[in-house]
Amino acid sequence: MTTQTYQEASRQLLKQAHTQLERGDLREASGKGWSAAAQMVKAVAEGRQWGHSDHAQLFTAVRRLREETDDQEISRLFHVANSLNGNYFEDWLEAETVAESLDDVERFLDKVEPLLQQ
Repeated sequence: MTTQTYQEASRQLLKQAHTQLERGDLREASGKGWSAAAQMVKAVAEGRQWGHSDHAQLFTAVRRLREETDDQEISRLFHVANSLNGNYFEDWLEAETVAESLDDVERFLDKVEPLLQQ
């Protein structure tokens, strides 16, 4: 896939996450929220020719972005997204927590997306 394809998928997945949240499907909302964050990391990683084929490589890419930008929040927000991935499998988060986490995912996308241009 291309950088643009990952980027577009990321934003579309976040919209789908909000739709699933409105429907009360917290597991699907969580899965799509995590996927939105992961796709944006893949977009940046693809553009920089970094590996992004598994979770470990995604976390490495996020660490590199944090170091590059000196923005600790990038890591924190990605960890929130990762908790949504866990919720997809375990269904332990309440609706309010999923909603707040999706807001954090949106903030993550807003921080990382401009790095596509660098």
